[in-house]
Amino acid sequence: MAAILATKLGMTQRFLEDGRVERVTVLQAGPCPVTAVRTVERDGYEAVQLAFSPCREKTLTRAQLGHLKKADVSAHRHLAEFRDERGELMVGETVTVDAFEAGQRVKISGRSKGKGFAGTIKRHNFKRGPKSHGSHNVRAPGSIGASATPSRVLKGLRGPGRMGGGRVTQRGLTIVELMPERNLMLVRGSVPGPTGSTVEVRSDG
Repeated sequence: MAAILATKLGMTQRFLEDGRVERVTVLQAGPCPVTAVRTVERDGYEAVQLAFSPCREKTLTRAQLGHLKKADVSAHRHLAEFRDERGELMVGETVTVDAFEAGQRVKISGRSKGKGFAGTIKRHNFKRGPKSHGSHNVRAPGSIGASATPSRVLKGLRGPGRMGGGRVTQRGLTIVELMPERNLMLVRGSVPGPTGSTVEVRSDG
């Protein structure tokens, strides 16, 4: 099983023996009890469902508590399914950082930081027009459609709107170090989402 849920604690740096500095993201990964196992015969696909982040029972619905109690698992805030990552896991077992190893390549999915409403320059990296000779092209998108044909703005045009706040998957990340006694995972580079957010860690090929 090479998949786990984690909390992003933030970024720091490690000094290597040769004096180089390595930027890493610290993840609080697991432990994640297995709450359900999906099979092709019963569900039409193979997957394993993991729980993460223990919480008080009063914060969950009775349906959620019933689902967790069926798997003999205490109240947890987050549930996530991982397809094609079942392995030999059974309901009631627990996944920890021991399922990974240093130097392994992983992909991490999370919800990116929400930037709110943004214009085309910030959202799509548009360029602004000339600043001289009384130009009114101040961070404006420019022409967005023809006047005669088709006499409308075509769908899919890149324009201003809500930026960020969507699901992002960062691939090709490398595990630098594991600390099983503290359930910590150090990953080289940046990870999607703000500090304190929940991310999904999977093996990358």
